[in-house]
Amino acid sequence: MTAADFRRIALSLEGAEEGSHMGAVDFRVGGRIFATLASVKEGYGNLMLTPEIQAEFLSERPDLFLPIHGGWGRSGATHIRLAVADEDSMRGALHAAWRLRVEKNKKGGKPAGRRAGKTAKRE
Repeated sequence: MTAADFRRIALSLEGAEEGSHMGAVDFRVGGRIFATLASVKEGYGNLMLTPEIQAEFLSERPDLFLPIHGGWGRSGATHIRLAVADEDSMRGALHAAWRLRVEKNKKGGKPAGRRAGKTAKRE
């Protein structure tokens, strides 16, 4: 899979929008990030998961997933190796990250907004 495939799948999820954070492409739902292409130069997409879901992914597919270094990784942020991923694994992983963000948005009330013009909805 490629960064273009990651983008295509991420934007196919309901309410997903492409944005940018610190110069890196990100994907949001309800104004909050669920995935990024911040590590694309290293061959990774990034998923915002929980530590528990990250552990499940790592145990099932250590060839495909690895924690992001440092505190982000300990909090559940996870790399997916683009060159190793297939359509089903990429779709499943992005859906898991998207679903977690949707659930957190529902529990947390109003999501933080973005300034006008900072995100572009893709259809």
